[in-house]
Amino acid sequence: AFVALLRNGSLQAHISASFGRVMIGFSMGIVAAVVLGFLIGWFRTIRMLLDPVINFFRALPPIALIPLMIIFFGIGETSKIIVLTYASFFPALVVIYQSLVGLDPIYVRVGRSLGSTNMELFRKVILPQLVPSIITACRVSLGVTWATLVAAELIAAQKGIGAMMVEAQNFFQMPPLVLGIMLIGAISLFMDGVVRFIERRVTAWQEKLS
Repeated sequence: AFVALLRNGSLQAHISASFGRVMIGFSMGIVAAVVLGFLIGWFRTIRMLLDPVINFFRALPPIALIPLMIIFFGIGETSKIIVLTYASFFPALVVIYQSLVGLDPIYVRVGRSLGSTNMELFRKVILPQLVPSIITACRVSLGVTWATLVAAELIAAQKGIGAMMVEAQNFFQMPPLVLGIMLIGAISLFMDGVVRFIERRVTAWQEKLS
């Protein structure tokens, strides 16, 4: 199945479509999680207001949103991207804001006593300590996003690994179905390796257990 689909060019089209959707949804989710996670973790009032709402929506599986997305946004790319963004957003948000809440306040106090502005505190004190947590959030969100991919591509997708698997299921074709499973795992593993490589580069200063 791999060789046949590779020769006719459909495999490349499926991988490209899925990879593009995952990267767009993942990127949007991570950016939103970093911004909102900082606001929730830094400002107690915002955290008290939004924490119940976040925990409510975090418990909802992304698959449950598919019928709603079809009603509101139709069967185009928008609904798929929203489902993938939702899938990547909440795991990253929880990791980031919990990490920010758990930071040692002594560094912030020292910075304030030395006259640092809020921007300097964020750039030189908080952000360096949050980088490992942001990397961890990226790894978690990537896994969840790829796991949601097949469900997102159930929304009348013509291209994508999930669409390929659904078509194989409809026609009882086992090889393309298994190939889709292996492709999702392999691509997810590769992307996780890239994130771990970046983590080693940007957190070289951090003391770790060998």
